Amino acid sequence: MSDPEAARTDNGYERPGLLIATLCVVALTVAVLQTGVVPVLGVISRQLHASPVDVSWAVTANLLAAAASTPLIGRLADLYSKKRVLLAVLAVVLVGSLLAALTSSLPLLIVARVLQGASYALYPIGVSILREELPEDRLMRAMAVLSGSLGFGGGMGLVVTGLLMRGDAGYHRVFWLTTVFTVLVIIAVLVVLPKRPRSSEGTVDWAGAAGLALGLSAVVLAITQGHSWGWASPRTIGCMSAGVVVLGLWWWWERRSRHPLVSTTMLSRRPILLTNLATVLVGTGLYFAFLGLTDFVEAPPGSGYGFGATVLGASVMFLLPGALAGFLTAVASGRYIDRYGARTVLLVGAGTGVVGFVLLAVWHDQPWQVIAAGVLANAYISLAYGALPALVVREVEADETGVATSMNAIARTIGSSIAAAIVAVLLGRSQHGHVPESSFTIIFALGAITAGAAMLLIAITRSPLRPMESEDAAQSRAMNHEWG
Repeated sequence: MSDPEAARTDNGYERPGLLIATLCVVALTVAVLQTGVVPVLGVISRQLHASPVDVSWAVTANLLAAAASTPLIGRLADLYSKKRVLLAVLAVVLVGSLLAALTSSLPLLIVARVLQGASYALYPIGVSILREELPEDRLMRAMAVLSGSLGFGGGMGLVVTGLLMRGDAGYHRVFWLTTVFTVLVIIAVLVVLPKRPRSSEGTVDWAGAAGLALGLSAVVLAITQGHSWGWASPRTIGCMSAGVVVLGLWWWWERRSRHPLVSTTMLSRRPILLTNLATVLVGTGLYFAFLGLTDFVEAPPGSGYGFGATVLGASVMFLLPGALAGFLTAVASGRYIDRYGARTVLLVGAGTGVVGFVLLAVWHDQPWQVIAAGVLANAYISLAYGALPALVVREVEADETGVATSMNAIARTIGSSIAAAIVAVLLGRSQHGHVPESSFTIIFALGAITAGAAMLLIAITRSPLRPMESEDAAQSRAMNHEWG
Protein backbone atom coordinates (compact mmCIF):
# COMPACT_ATOMS: atom_id res chain seq x y z
CA MET A 1 0.00 0.00 0.00
CA SER A 2 1.41 3.37 -0.94
CA ASP A 3 1.73 6.13 1.62
CA PRO A 4 -1.13 8.62 1.15
CA GLU A 5 1.08 11.36 2.55
CA ALA A 6 3.39 11.03 -0.41
CA ALA A 7 0.66 10.71 -2.97
CA ARG A 8 0.80 14.29 -4.20
CA THR A 9 2.85 15.73 -7.01
CA ASP A 10 3.38 19.30 -8.12
CA ASN A 11 0.23 18.93 -10.25
CA GLY A 12 -1.87 17.73 -7.32
CA TYR A 13 -2.86 14.37 -5.84
CA GLU A 14 -1.46 11.61 -8.02
CA ARG A 15 -4.62 9.48 -7.74
CA PRO A 16 -7.34 12.08 -8.21
CA GLY A 17 -9.97 9.56 -9.31
CA LEU A 18 -9.59 7.57 -6.10
CA LEU A 19 -9.62 10.73 -4.00
CA ILE A 20 -12.81 12.00 -5.66
CA ALA A 21 -14.51 8.60 -5.36
CA THR A 22 -13.68 8.43 -1.65
CA LEU A 23 -15.03 11.91 -0.98
CA CYS A 24 -18.17 11.05 -2.95
CA VAL A 25 -18.72 8.12 -0.60
CA VAL A 26 -18.25 10.54 2.30
CA ALA A 27 -20.92 12.80 0.76
CA LEU A 28 -23.26 9.81 0.48
CA THR A 29 -23.14 9.60 4.28
CA VAL A 30 -24.71 13.05 4.51
CA ALA A 31 -27.47 12.22 2.04
CA VAL A 32 -28.36 8.83 3.52
CA LEU A 33 -28.56 10.22 7.06
CA GLN A 34 -30.68 13.14 5.85
CA THR A 35 -33.31 11.24 3.84
CA GLY A 36 -33.16 7.67 5.12
CA VAL A 37 -34.90 8.48 8.40
CA VAL A 38 -37.87 10.42 6.98
CA PRO A 39 -39.78 7.38 5.58
CA VAL A 40 -39.56 5.50 8.91
CA LEU A 41 -40.84 8.26 11.20
CA GLY A 42 -44.27 6.59 11.25
CA VAL A 43 -42.67 3.25 12.10
CA ILE A 44 -40.67 4.85 14.92
CA SER A 45 -43.86 6.45 16.27
CA ARG A 46 -45.68 3.12 16.27
CA GLN A 47 -42.86 0.99 17.67
CA LEU A 48 -41.90 3.44 20.42
CA HIS A 49 -45.55 4.29 21.22
CA ALA A 50 -44.83 7.98 20.76
CA SER A 51 -46.83 10.72 19.09
CA PRO A 52 -45.86 11.88 15.58
CA VAL A 53 -45.14 15.34 17.00
CA ASP A 54 -42.64 13.92 19.50
CA VAL A 55 -41.02 11.71 16.87
CA SER A 56 -40.63 14.69 14.52
CA TRP A 57 -37.92 15.91 16.89
CA ALA A 58 -35.70 13.19 15.43
CA VAL A 59 -35.60 15.38 12.30
CA THR A 60 -35.75 18.77 14.03
CA ALA A 61 -32.89 17.99 16.41
CA ASN A 62 -30.78 16.80 13.50
CA LEU A 63 -31.32 20.08 11.63
CA LEU A 64 -30.60 22.15 14.74
CA ALA A 65 -27.35 20.29 15.34
CA ALA A 66 -26.37 20.84 11.70
CA ALA A 67 -27.05 24.57 11.90
CA ALA A 68 -25.11 24.88 15.14
CA SER A 69 -22.05 22.81 14.26
CA THR A 70 -21.41 23.10 10.52
CA PRO A 71 -19.84 26.61 10.42
CA LEU A 72 -17.57 25.83 13.39
CA ILE A 73 -16.44 22.52 11.91
CA GLY A 74 -15.81 24.24 8.58
CA ARG A 75 -13.58 26.79 10.32
CA LEU A 76 -11.68 24.01 12.12
CA ALA A 77 -11.09 22.34 8.75
CA ASP A 78 -9.66 25.61 7.42
CA LEU A 79 -7.23 25.85 10.33
CA TYR A 80 -6.19 22.28 11.07
CA SER A 81 -5.59 18.97 9.32
CA LYS A 82 -8.66 18.37 7.18
CA LYS A 83 -8.25 14.61 7.41
CA ARG A 84 -8.25 14.69 11.21
CA VAL A 85 -11.29 16.96 11.35
CA LEU A 86 -13.09 14.71 8.84
CA LEU A 87 -12.29 11.61 10.89
CA ALA A 88 -13.44 13.33 14.08
CA VAL A 89 -16.78 14.19 12.48
CA LEU A 90 -17.19 10.64 11.19
CA ALA A 91 -16.43 9.30 14.68
CA VAL A 92 -19.21 11.46 16.16
CA VAL A 93 -21.59 10.28 13.42
CA LEU A 94 -20.63 6.66 14.15
CA VAL A 95 -21.42 7.07 17.85
CA GLY A 96 -24.77 8.60 16.94
CA SER A 97 -25.62 5.80 14.50
CA LEU A 98 -24.65 3.10 16.99
CA LEU A 99 -26.69 4.73 19.76
CA ALA A 100 -29.73 4.99 17.47
CA ALA A 101 -29.33 1.33 16.46
CA LEU A 102 -29.18 0.12 20.08
CA THR A 103 -31.72 2.30 21.88
CA SER A 104 -35.49 1.95 22.14
CA SER A 105 -35.82 5.25 23.99
CA LEU A 106 -37.08 8.28 22.07
CA PRO A 107 -35.01 10.78 24.10
CA LEU A 108 -31.84 8.77 23.41
CA LEU A 109 -32.82 8.46 19.74
CA ILE A 110 -33.09 12.26 19.57
CA VAL A 111 -29.63 12.55 21.19
CA ALA A 112 -28.33 10.15 18.55
CA ARG A 113 -29.80 12.31 15.81
CA VAL A 114 -28.09 15.35 17.32
CA LEU A 115 -24.77 13.53 17.03
CA GLN A 116 -25.59 12.55 13.44
CA GLY A 117 -26.20 16.23 12.67
CA ALA A 118 -22.44 16.72 12.53
CA SER A 119 -22.54 14.87 9.20
CA TYR A 120 -23.70 18.03 7.39
CA ALA A 121 -20.14 19.37 7.74
CA LEU A 122 -18.70 16.46 5.73
CA TYR A 123 -19.51 18.03 2.38
CA PRO A 124 -17.82 21.41 3.05
CA ILE A 125 -14.75 19.57 4.35
CA GLY A 126 -14.75 17.47 1.18
CA VAL A 127 -14.78 20.63 -0.95
CA SER A 128 -11.86 22.02 1.08
CA ILE A 129 -9.87 18.82 0.55
CA LEU A 130 -10.49 18.93 -3.19
CA ARG A 131 -9.25 22.52 -3.34
CA GLU A 132 -6.17 21.57 -1.34
CA GLU A 133 -5.30 18.46 -3.35
CA LEU A 134 -6.37 19.07 -6.95
CA PRO A 135 -5.06 21.45 -9.59
CA GLU A 136 -7.39 24.20 -10.70
CA ASP A 137 -8.19 22.59 -14.04
CA ARG A 138 -9.72 19.55 -12.28
CA LEU A 139 -11.35 21.25 -9.31
CA MET A 140 -14.68 22.39 -10.78
CA ARG A 141 -15.35 19.01 -12.38
CA ALA A 142 -14.54 17.18 -9.16
CA MET A 143 -16.80 19.47 -7.14
CA ALA A 144 -19.68 18.82 -9.54
CA VAL A 145 -19.28 15.05 -9.09
CA LEU A 146 -19.11 15.48 -5.31
CA SER A 147 -22.26 17.60 -5.34
CA GLY A 148 -24.07 15.09 -7.54
CA SER A 149 -23.40 12.43 -4.93
CA LEU A 150 -25.59 14.35 -2.47
CA GLY A 151 -28.67 14.15 -4.68
CA PHE A 152 -27.97 10.58 -5.76
CA GLY A 153 -27.39 9.53 -2.16
CA GLY A 154 -30.70 11.00 -1.09
CA GLY A 155 -32.55 8.91 -3.66
CA MET A 156 -30.57 5.79 -2.83
CA GLY A 157 -31.25 6.33 0.87
CA LEU A 158 -34.97 6.18 0.16
CA VAL A 159 -34.64 3.06 -1.97
CA VAL A 160 -32.52 1.20 0.58
CA THR A 161 -34.86 2.24 3.38
CA GLY A 162 -37.80 0.88 1.39
CA LEU A 163 -36.01 -2.45 0.92
CA LEU A 164 -35.06 -2.69 4.61
CA MET A 165 -38.52 -1.83 5.93
CA ARG A 166 -40.57 -4.44 4.07
CA GLY A 167 -43.09 -6.18 6.27
CA ASP A 168 -42.97 -5.51 10.01
CA ALA A 169 -39.24 -4.78 10.21
CA GLY A 170 -37.97 -2.67 13.09
CA TYR A 171 -36.68 0.84 12.45
CA HIS A 172 -33.34 -0.14 14.01
CA ARG A 173 -32.37 -1.70 10.69
CA VAL A 174 -31.94 1.75 9.16
CA PHE A 175 -29.49 2.80 11.86
CA TRP A 176 -27.56 -0.47 11.70
CA LEU A 177 -27.14 0.29 8.00
CA THR A 178 -25.78 3.78 8.75
CA THR A 179 -23.48 2.31 11.42
CA VAL A 180 -21.91 -0.21 9.04
CA PHE A 181 -21.74 2.35 6.24
CA THR A 182 -19.98 4.89 8.47
CA VAL A 183 -17.39 2.29 9.55
CA LEU A 184 -16.61 1.55 5.89
CA VAL A 185 -16.32 5.28 5.14
CA ILE A 186 -13.87 5.75 8.03
CA ILE A 187 -11.71 2.92 6.70
CA ALA A 188 -11.74 4.45 3.20
CA VAL A 189 -10.74 7.86 4.56
CA LEU A 190 -7.89 6.36 6.62
CA VAL A 191 -6.51 4.51 3.60
CA VAL A 192 -6.98 7.04 0.81
CA LEU A 193 -6.89 10.61 2.14
CA PRO A 194 -3.43 12.12 2.59
CA LYS A 195 -2.17 13.62 5.82
CA ARG A 196 -1.47 17.31 5.65
CA PRO A 197 -0.12 19.65 8.32
CA ARG A 198 -2.09 22.58 9.73
CA SER A 199 -3.63 24.40 6.78
CA SER A 200 -3.22 28.00 7.93
CA GLU A 201 -2.55 30.23 10.89
CA GLY A 202 -5.30 31.67 13.04
CA THR A 203 -7.59 30.94 15.97
CA VAL A 204 -11.20 29.92 16.49
CA ASP A 205 -13.61 32.65 17.56
CA TRP A 206 -15.48 30.56 20.13
CA ALA A 207 -17.78 33.41 21.15
CA GLY A 208 -18.69 33.94 17.51
CA ALA A 209 -19.25 30.20 17.07
CA ALA A 210 -21.60 30.12 20.08
CA GLY A 211 -23.53 33.17 18.88
CA LEU A 212 -23.94 31.83 15.35
CA ALA A 213 -25.00 28.42 16.65
CA LEU A 214 -27.59 29.92 19.01
CA GLY A 215 -28.99 32.34 16.43
CA LEU A 216 -29.23 29.81 13.59
CA SER A 217 -30.71 27.16 15.89
CA ALA A 218 -33.44 29.52 17.09
CA VAL A 219 -34.38 30.46 13.51
CA VAL A 220 -34.39 26.85 12.29
CA LEU A 221 -36.40 25.78 15.36
CA ALA A 222 -39.07 28.39 14.66
CA ILE A 223 -39.27 27.29 11.02
CA THR A 224 -39.46 23.56 11.72
CA GLN A 225 -41.89 23.77 14.66
CA GLY A 226 -44.04 26.64 13.45
CA HIS A 227 -46.66 24.30 12.01
CA SER A 228 -47.16 22.35 15.25
CA TRP A 229 -46.75 25.35 17.58
CA GLY A 230 -48.83 27.69 15.42
CA TRP A 231 -47.23 30.33 13.22
CA ALA A 232 -48.69 33.17 15.30
CA SER A 233 -48.00 31.51 18.67
CA PRO A 234 -45.76 33.29 21.23
CA ARG A 235 -43.26 30.41 21.06
CA THR A 236 -42.81 30.66 17.30
CA ILE A 237 -42.64 34.46 17.21
CA GLY A 238 -40.42 34.60 20.28
CA CYS A 239 -38.04 31.95 18.96
CA MET A 240 -37.74 33.61 15.56
CA SER A 241 -37.30 37.07 17.10
CA ALA A 242 -34.65 35.82 19.51
CA GLY A 243 -32.78 34.15 16.68
CA VAL A 244 -32.79 37.31 14.56
CA VAL A 245 -31.59 39.44 17.51
CA VAL A 246 -28.79 37.01 18.35
CA LEU A 247 -27.68 36.87 14.72
CA GLY A 248 -27.63 40.68 14.65
CA LEU A 249 -25.41 40.73 17.76
CA TRP A 250 -23.25 38.02 16.21
CA TRP A 251 -22.77 40.14 13.09
CA TRP A 252 -21.77 43.12 15.23
CA TRP A 253 -19.28 40.95 17.15
CA GLU A 254 -17.74 39.41 14.04
CA ARG A 255 -17.19 42.80 12.42
CA ARG A 256 -15.03 43.81 15.38
CA SER A 257 -13.23 40.52 15.96
CA ARG A 258 -9.57 40.29 14.95
CA HIS A 259 -9.98 36.63 13.98
CA PRO A 260 -13.70 36.18 13.21
CA LEU A 261 -15.28 32.78 12.76
CA VAL A 262 -16.76 34.02 9.48
CA SER A 263 -15.62 37.13 7.67
CA THR A 264 -18.63 39.46 7.48
CA THR A 265 -16.85 41.27 4.67
CA MET A 266 -16.82 38.02 2.72
CA LEU A 267 -20.48 37.25 3.48
CA SER A 268 -21.67 40.73 2.53
CA ARG A 269 -19.90 40.82 -0.84
CA ARG A 270 -22.55 40.94 -3.54
CA PRO A 271 -21.61 37.65 -5.29
CA ILE A 272 -21.49 35.67 -2.01
CA LEU A 273 -24.67 37.25 -0.65
CA LEU A 274 -26.70 36.62 -3.81
CA THR A 275 -25.27 33.12 -4.21
CA ASN A 276 -26.27 32.18 -0.65
CA LEU A 277 -29.76 33.61 -1.18
CA ALA A 278 -30.03 31.56 -4.37
CA THR A 279 -28.89 28.52 -2.36
CA VAL A 280 -31.78 29.01 0.07
CA LEU A 281 -34.14 28.90 -2.93
CA VAL A 282 -32.48 25.79 -4.35
CA GLY A 283 -32.78 24.14 -0.93
CA THR A 284 -36.53 24.76 -1.00
CA GLY A 285 -36.71 23.25 -4.48
CA LEU A 286 -35.08 20.04 -3.24
CA TYR A 287 -37.76 19.48 -0.61
CA PHE A 288 -40.64 20.63 -2.81
CA ALA A 289 -39.56 17.91 -5.24
CA PHE A 290 -38.69 15.23 -2.67
CA LEU A 291 -41.65 15.62 -0.28
CA GLY A 292 -44.18 16.71 -2.90
CA LEU A 293 -43.44 13.85 -5.29
CA THR A 294 -43.33 11.22 -2.54
CA ASP A 295 -46.70 12.14 -1.03
CA PHE A 296 -48.32 12.65 -4.43
CA VAL A 297 -47.47 9.22 -5.85
CA GLU A 298 -48.34 7.52 -2.54
CA ALA A 299 -51.82 9.09 -2.45
CA PRO A 300 -54.33 6.30 -1.78
CA PRO A 301 -57.02 5.18 -4.24
CA GLY A 302 -60.08 7.35 -3.97
CA SER A 303 -58.17 10.59 -3.61
CA GLY A 304 -58.66 11.35 -7.29
CA TYR A 305 -54.94 11.64 -8.06
CA GLY A 306 -51.67 9.83 -7.42
CA PHE A 307 -50.94 6.14 -7.90
CA GLY A 308 -51.19 4.49 -4.46
CA ALA A 309 -47.50 3.60 -4.50
CA THR A 310 -45.78 1.98 -1.52
CA VAL A 311 -42.64 3.54 0.01
CA LEU A 312 -40.50 1.09 -1.98
CA GLY A 313 -42.53 1.60 -5.16
CA ALA A 314 -42.33 5.37 -4.86
CA SER A 315 -38.58 5.18 -4.32
CA VAL A 316 -37.73 2.74 -7.12
CA MET A 317 -40.24 3.78 -9.76
CA PHE A 318 -40.62 7.52 -9.24
CA LEU A 319 -37.60 8.84 -7.28
CA LEU A 320 -34.70 6.64 -8.37
CA PRO A 321 -34.83 7.65 -12.09
CA GLY A 322 -34.54 11.29 -11.08
CA ALA A 323 -31.72 10.55 -8.65
CA LEU A 324 -29.77 8.64 -11.33
CA ALA A 325 -30.40 11.36 -13.91
CA GLY A 326 -29.30 13.96 -11.39
CA PHE A 327 -26.04 12.15 -10.69
CA LEU A 328 -25.25 11.74 -14.39
CA THR A 329 -26.10 15.40 -14.95
CA ALA A 330 -23.79 16.46 -12.14
CA VAL A 331 -20.92 14.37 -13.52
CA ALA A 332 -21.35 15.92 -16.97
CA SER A 333 -21.87 19.43 -15.59
CA GLY A 334 -18.27 19.72 -14.41
CA ARG A 335 -17.11 19.82 -18.01
CA TYR A 336 -19.59 22.59 -18.82
CA ILE A 337 -18.71 24.56 -15.67
CA ASP A 338 -15.09 24.52 -16.82
CA ARG A 339 -16.05 25.63 -20.32
CA TYR A 340 -18.92 28.07 -19.82
CA GLY A 341 -18.69 29.00 -16.14
CA ALA A 342 -20.74 28.07 -13.08
CA ARG A 343 -23.10 31.01 -13.53
CA THR A 344 -24.19 29.94 -17.02
CA VAL A 345 -24.64 26.32 -15.96
CA LEU A 346 -26.74 27.41 -13.00
CA LEU A 347 -28.96 29.59 -15.19
CA VAL A 348 -29.59 26.66 -17.53
CA GLY A 349 -30.25 24.37 -14.58
CA ALA A 350 -32.72 26.76 -13.00
CA GLY A 351 -34.54 27.10 -16.32
CA THR A 352 -34.76 23.31 -16.46
CA GLY A 353 -36.19 23.33 -12.94
CA VAL A 354 -38.87 25.83 -13.89
CA VAL A 355 -39.96 23.57 -16.75
CA GLY A 356 -39.89 20.42 -14.59
CA PHE A 357 -41.95 21.90 -11.76
CA VAL A 358 -44.48 23.50 -14.13
CA LEU A 359 -44.98 20.12 -15.80
CA LEU A 360 -45.48 18.50 -12.39
CA ALA A 361 -48.08 21.10 -11.51
CA VAL A 362 -50.19 20.74 -14.67
CA TRP A 363 -49.32 17.33 -16.18
CA HIS A 364 -49.36 14.48 -13.66
CA ASP A 365 -52.09 12.04 -14.70
CA GLN A 366 -49.76 9.25 -15.88
CA PRO A 367 -46.70 7.76 -14.12
CA TRP A 368 -44.40 8.50 -17.06
CA GLN A 369 -45.36 12.18 -16.91
CA VAL A 370 -44.40 12.42 -13.25
CA ILE A 371 -41.16 10.50 -13.84
CA ALA A 372 -40.17 12.71 -16.79
CA ALA A 373 -40.91 15.93 -14.90
CA GLY A 374 -39.12 14.58 -11.83
CA VAL A 375 -36.02 13.91 -13.94
CA LEU A 376 -36.01 17.57 -15.03
CA ALA A 377 -36.45 18.78 -11.44
CA ASN A 378 -33.60 16.54 -10.26
CA ALA A 379 -31.36 17.74 -13.07
CA TYR A 380 -31.97 21.29 -11.83
CA ILE A 381 -31.07 20.37 -8.26
CA SER A 382 -27.90 18.55 -9.34
CA LEU A 383 -26.73 21.35 -11.63
CA ALA A 384 -27.37 23.89 -8.89
CA TYR A 385 -25.61 21.79 -6.25
CA GLY A 386 -22.53 21.66 -8.48
CA ALA A 387 -22.56 25.28 -9.61
CA LEU A 388 -23.38 27.09 -6.35
CA PRO A 389 -20.34 25.86 -4.38
CA ALA A 390 -18.20 26.58 -7.44
CA LEU A 391 -19.37 30.21 -7.35
CA VAL A 392 -18.55 30.40 -3.64
CA VAL A 393 -15.12 28.81 -3.97
CA ARG A 394 -14.22 31.19 -6.80
CA GLU A 395 -15.03 34.17 -4.59
CA VAL A 396 -13.11 33.29 -1.39
CA GLU A 397 -9.52 32.78 -0.36
CA ALA A 398 -8.24 29.21 -0.04
CA ASP A 399 -8.08 29.40 3.76
CA GLU A 400 -11.76 30.44 3.88
CA THR A 401 -13.05 27.55 1.76
CA GLY A 402 -14.31 25.40 4.63
CA VAL A 403 -16.26 28.04 6.49
CA ALA A 404 -17.55 29.70 3.29
CA THR A 405 -18.92 26.43 1.88
CA SER A 406 -20.27 25.59 5.34
CA MET A 407 -22.31 28.80 5.35
CA ASN A 408 -23.50 27.90 1.86
CA ALA A 409 -24.53 24.46 3.14
CA ILE A 410 -26.41 26.09 6.01
CA ALA A 411 -28.24 28.28 3.48
CA ARG A 412 -29.35 25.10 1.72
CA THR A 413 -30.47 23.59 5.04
CA ILE A 414 -32.51 26.70 5.88
CA GLY A 415 -34.16 26.50 2.47
CA SER A 416 -35.01 22.84 2.99
CA SER A 417 -36.47 23.63 6.44
CA ILE A 418 -38.65 26.39 4.98
CA ALA A 419 -39.91 24.08 2.24
CA ALA A 420 -40.62 21.27 4.72
CA ALA A 421 -42.65 23.68 6.85
CA ILE A 422 -44.64 24.91 3.83
CA VAL A 423 -45.29 21.35 2.66
CA ALA A 424 -46.46 20.38 6.16
CA VAL A 425 -48.99 23.22 6.11
CA LEU A 426 -50.27 22.37 2.62
CA LEU A 427 -50.48 18.63 3.25
CA GLY A 428 -52.23 19.30 6.55
CA ARG A 429 -55.29 20.50 4.63
CA SER A 430 -58.06 17.95 4.39
CA GLN A 431 -60.96 17.63 1.99
CA HIS A 432 -63.28 14.61 2.29
CA GLY A 433 -60.58 12.78 4.25
CA HIS A 434 -57.87 13.39 1.65
CA VAL A 435 -55.32 16.09 0.91
CA PRO A 436 -56.78 18.13 -1.97
CA GLU A 437 -54.96 17.91 -5.28
CA SER A 438 -54.61 21.70 -5.22
CA SER A 439 -52.12 21.36 -2.36
CA PHE A 440 -49.73 19.46 -4.61
CA THR A 441 -50.31 21.90 -7.45
CA ILE A 442 -49.27 24.73 -5.11
CA ILE A 443 -46.18 22.80 -3.94
CA PHE A 444 -44.99 22.21 -7.49
CA ALA A 445 -45.84 25.78 -8.51
CA LEU A 446 -43.74 27.05 -5.60
CA GLY A 447 -40.90 24.86 -6.87
CA ALA A 448 -41.13 26.61 -10.24
CA ILE A 449 -41.28 30.06 -8.60
CA THR A 450 -38.23 29.43 -6.40
CA ALA A 451 -36.26 28.06 -9.35
CA GLY A 452 -37.13 31.16 -11.34
CA ALA A 453 -36.15 33.41 -8.44
CA ALA A 454 -32.81 31.59 -8.09
CA MET A 455 -32.21 32.10 -11.81
CA LEU A 456 -32.91 35.83 -11.41
CA LEU A 457 -30.52 36.19 -8.45
CA ILE A 458 -27.68 34.50 -10.31
CA ALA A 459 -28.40 36.51 -13.46
CA ILE A 460 -27.84 39.79 -11.59
CA THR A 461 -24.62 38.51 -9.98
CA ARG A 462 -22.28 40.02 -12.52
CA SER A 463 -19.02 40.61 -10.70
CA PRO A 464 -15.82 39.27 -12.34
CA LEU A 465 -14.59 36.01 -10.85
CA ARG A 466 -11.54 36.22 -8.62
CA PRO A 467 -8.49 34.21 -9.63
CA MET A 468 -8.20 30.94 -7.74
CA GLU A 469 -5.58 30.98 -5.01
CA SER A 470 -3.59 27.86 -4.27
CA GLU A 471 -3.29 26.43 -0.76
CA ASP A 472 0.44 27.22 -0.65
CA ALA A 473 -0.23 30.83 -1.59
CA ALA A 474 -2.85 31.04 1.15
CA GLN A 475 -0.41 29.78 3.75
CA SER A 476 2.26 32.26 2.62
CA ARG A 477 -0.26 35.09 2.78
CA ALA A 478 -1.36 34.04 6.26
CA MET A 479 2.26 33.94 7.52
CA ASN A 480 3.01 37.32 6.05
CA HIS A 481 -0.08 38.69 7.78
CA GLU A 482 1.01 37.25 11.12
CA TRP A 483 4.52 38.67 10.75
CA GLY A 484 3.03 42.07 9.94
